[in-house]
Amino acid sequence: MTDRGGPILRTTGLTKRFGEFTAVDGVDLAVDRGEFRSIIGPNGAGKTTLFNLISGAMTPTEGTITLSGRDITALSPAERVAANLARSFQLTTVFNGLSVRENVRLAAQAERFETLSTARRLFADSGELEGVDRRTDAVLDELGLRSVADARASDLSYGDRRRLEVGLVLATDPDVVLLDEPTAGMSGDETDATIELFEDVLADRTVLLVEHNVDLVMRVSDRITTLNGGREVATGTPAEIAADDRVREAYLGGYTA
Repeated sequence: MTDRGGPILRTTGLTKRFGEFTAVDGVDLAVDRGEFRSIIGPNGAGKTTLFNLISGAMTPTEGTITLSGRDITALSPAERVAANLARSFQLTTVFNGLSVRENVRLAAQAERFETLSTARRLFADSGELEGVDRRTDAVLDELGLRSVADARASDLSYGDRRRLEVGLVLATDPDVVLLDEPTAGMSGDETDATIELFEDVLADRTVLLVEHNVDLVMRVSDRITTLNGGREVATGTPAEIAADDRVREAYLGGYTA
């Protein structure tokens, strides 16, 4: 856990209603800079809806979201990426027909395009975009994907495809990374490799994770927030959450540290 300077990501009274159903109910979340925070809870607890609100995929019914002190509640998903927030999804979202390098380069180039004028976007040669190739190579090295950089994404193992998806997120050089069940469908070995990736590559970033793998959550998290019925039940360190009777019985199935 890195040295913190106060919350970089904050939600205040964040609420999402669908008719009479309230999926997220007044959630106040404060994630410190450099913190690895996990969100857990049973199916239907509101975890993915919370992610959709923070990433801009959904508009809140009530409440606000701030990033580095800036109100981003009304920003589009693309504008939030430009504000240094990025998200991965439960399902892999790589471009299967492109190479690993081309996938990462497109993500790096898209982030760069947010800073260009309309004329430059239309007429600049992609090779002239400063830093794109350098950023692409750096991400490939960080993820250990340089050896398969020219392979088609569709030819990768499932674990490497998930690793590549993290690369697409990192290519935008975000301050805050949202990871939505990144180990879903992975084998034990692939999950262990993903944990190592988190510890190596994401150590200096702020991470918000939704994940059903309790062992992974307990290993990588600085703090854990539990949701139920769209509301926060408890927030604390892994040891505190494991010792909380409400959390242990409802969500962790008797897990003990």
